[in-house]
Amino acid sequence: MITLALSKGRIFDETLPLLQAAGIQVLEDPEKSRKLILPTNQPGLRVVLVRATDVPTYVQYGGADLGVTGLDTLIEHGSQGLYQPLDLGIARCRVSVAVRSDFDYANAVCQGSRLRVATKYVAIARDFFATKGVHVDLIKLYGSMELAPLTGLADAIVDLVSTGGTLKANQLIEVERIMDISSRLVVNQAALKLKQAPIRDLIDVFRRATAPAIA
Repeated sequence: MITLALSKGRIFDETLPLLQAAGIQVLEDPEKSRKLILPTNQPGLRVVLVRATDVPTYVQYGGADLGVTGLDTLIEHGSQGLYQPLDLGIARCRVSVAVRSDFDYANAVCQGSRLRVATKYVAIARDFFATKGVHVDLIKLYGSMELAPLTGLADAIVDLVSTGGTLKANQLIEVERIMDISSRLVVNQAALKLKQAPIRDLIDVFRRATAPAIA
């Protein structure tokens, strides 16, 4: 049995067409089912539903043989024990710095001010500001990041941005783009040795399905 770890939402929705291109169907809708392990029309393949941030952990420690996760999550988790054969090119977004529209970010950075930055992407934010030589105090949050500058908790946030609509609705502006993000296929290295043929076949399924989009 091969176990594929996915998270609900955009990654799940954008992974399904890649599987369907190879005739693989997930037999239950995760939005309607209470099950966390979903069967497919392939007897040797099942899907487990986990939190997005937990996908690398499940794959690393063998709770799943492979999974789909964002580059942002991989950077924060680290890549120990994970083989990353493919950038699937799905769930595209970016990690950016955003501030209140009335905050003079450029001047604060030029003057060497110490910024308070709220984020759940601590490793990404730390590396980015260190490279720029900007001193920051990082405040780790897990949700409603936009509230931090609005309440005075932080000067800036580092967060995922897709359309920018949420920032605009909360009177925040994007001031620096840190990196582009897409989702990767990650594989447990031990499983790749023990279940080499079926896992290689599944990697090839994803490779064929994404080739036209990436080319």
